[in-house]
Amino acid sequence: MDAENYRRDEEDHYENYRVSGREEERRREKERDRRVNNAGEENHKNEDSKVSKQEGNMITQTGRRGGVYIPPFKLARMMKEIQDKSSVEYQRITWDALRKSINGLVNKVNNPNIKNIIPELFAENLIRGRGLFCRSCMKSQMASPGFTDVFAALVAVVNIRFPVVGNLLLRRIILQLQRAYKRNDKPQLLAAVKFIAHLVNQEVIHELIALELLAVLLENPSDDSVEVAVGFVTECGSMLQDLTPRGLHGIFERFRGILHEGEIDKRVQFLIEGLFALRKAKFQGYPAVRPELNLVEQVDQLTHEISFQDTIDPEIALDIFKPDSNFLENEKKYEELKTAILGEESEEEGNSHAESGDDDDDEEEEEEEDEEQMKLKDETETNLVNLRRTIYLTIMSTVGFDEAGHKLLKIKLEAGQEMELCIMLLECCSQERTYLRNYGLWGQRFCMINKVYQENFEKCFVQQYSMIHRLETNKLRNVALFFAHLLATDALHWHVLAYIRLTEEDTTSSSRIFIKILFQELSEHFGIRLLNDRLNDPTMQESFDSIFPKDNPKNTRFAINFFTQIGLGGITENLRAYLKNVQRLIMQQKKSVSESSSGSSCDESESESSSSSSEEDTRRKRMRH
Repeated sequence: MDAENYRRDEEDHYENYRVSGREEERRREKERDRRVNNAGEENHKNEDSKVSKQEGNMITQTGRRGGVYIPPFKLARMMKEIQDKSSVEYQRITWDALRKSINGLVNKVNNPNIKNIIPELFAENLIRGRGLFCRSCMKSQMASPGFTDVFAALVAVVNIRFPVVGNLLLRRIILQLQRAYKRNDKPQLLAAVKFIAHLVNQEVIHELIALELLAVLLENPSDDSVEVAVGFVTECGSMLQDLTPRGLHGIFERFRGILHEGEIDKRVQFLIEGLFALRKAKFQGYPAVRPELNLVEQVDQLTHEISFQDTIDPEIALDIFKPDSNFLENEKKYEELKTAILGEESEEEGNSHAESGDDDDDEEEEEEEDEEQMKLKDETETNLVNLRRTIYLTIMSTVGFDEAGHKLLKIKLEAGQEMELCIMLLECCSQERTYLRNYGLWGQRFCMINKVYQENFEKCFVQQYSMIHRLETNKLRNVALFFAHLLATDALHWHVLAYIRLTEEDTTSSSRIFIKILFQELSEHFGIRLLNDRLNDPTMQESFDSIFPKDNPKNTRFAINFFTQIGLGGITENLRAYLKNVQRLIMQQKKSVSESSSGSSCDESESESSSSSSEEDTRRKRMRH
């Protein structure tokens, strides 16, 4: 009985324990389901807020997103939602947008679209993002060395408006070059050297930096350093030849010494020999600046000069986001500057004027007339000096004839300034050590394009001949060869020779040298026979009478002797025949005069004898009576 009761108690206890365990398990399941449901609702409600918090957390770290991509529409929405435009969060977002835009534009630039990329680049805040721009240019150039001249042209345009950007880029490139040279990192060194070469071609960097770099590379020559130096001279040798010919000559003498030492590899020796051949060919095939990349006038370009010995601060902090307390003011200032650069105000004014009526046009015309009347006269001739400087730099900076002719034609000249172009061509030609045929070709092209230039060159001929005694022999020779080219190509009319009077009294030693060089060059171009036919043209005899004078046998004899002495006696055949005829006429006149004088003496003697006989007869008659 006791055992049975004990068993029943144990079964009841077990059943109670099992029931309680099931209830506890059910309670836990319900609690778990409740928590899951609550978590799902919270995730559903706060999905956008969590994404924005994550994005904000990513932005707070030095402006980088850590690989998280935000679509542009969502980024624009985030910027609109921010009410305080001067807040740090808004500045971070605009900084990231600026970085992406600058990188995209720099990576996209190439030869055909560079003129379209430049306005888009100026639309970005390059003052705030100058560090980003420099870093992007250097990375893109390192990745694509073949587009180095394009990146250099882009930097040259930016450097006009923002010289601080060009200076920063120059410092960073030099620092990169120094580090690559110390580490013996040849690929990075080649890229940096090529970038510097094309910046020298664009005159963003001074040529002294190029010579200093070559001196460092060739001081202790090795195969790699000499190879890098050869590549550098190949890229910018044409510009160095124009800017500093003596410095380039010294560099080539150093190359010659390295060849004679023979301590470098044969392959590098062949590279130096090829460089000498390229210099002999005047760097043909390696122009300083391609015409399509010549986007900056040399007068406007700003050139930076930094020595390798200076302490260089790359300002790496400019690449990292930093809050700006005057963010809105700086943005507004750049907006004004951007408007001035891109000319948006002028376009808006032009559109408004186009929409205005005839009354407004009349008022504008009256205002323009008043402004013209109020213009001050420039007594200092500053504009004239700037024009001459522009023409001179254009002539001296170009390599080929076509390039310089095209640039000279693009110069905007006011009415009456064509004479300045003719005078500058003559002055530049006279200053050369030897006569360069390009000057004659330029003068010929201008005379063929516009008759105004032909008339101006005729005036220049008269001025130069009247002041020929002031010129040195070398300048005199260049001027004579220049005008000989214009006459030989019929760019200049031959009636200008009427200003030359070839007599002993009207010429000096300088003018005789000028006439000698002029006619010798014409004879080389035409030949004696064709030149003689041209000088005997009956329609031009009035213009040539002063060169072949026939007014006095003395002057005629002087002209014959002059052309005979300079080896052009063949063009004086008609003059010799004329002199013989004149001498024959003179002899005939003398003979006739002598005959007439002898006849008159005979008549006088006869009359005297008849008178004496008559007197004798009368005397005899008187004696008879």
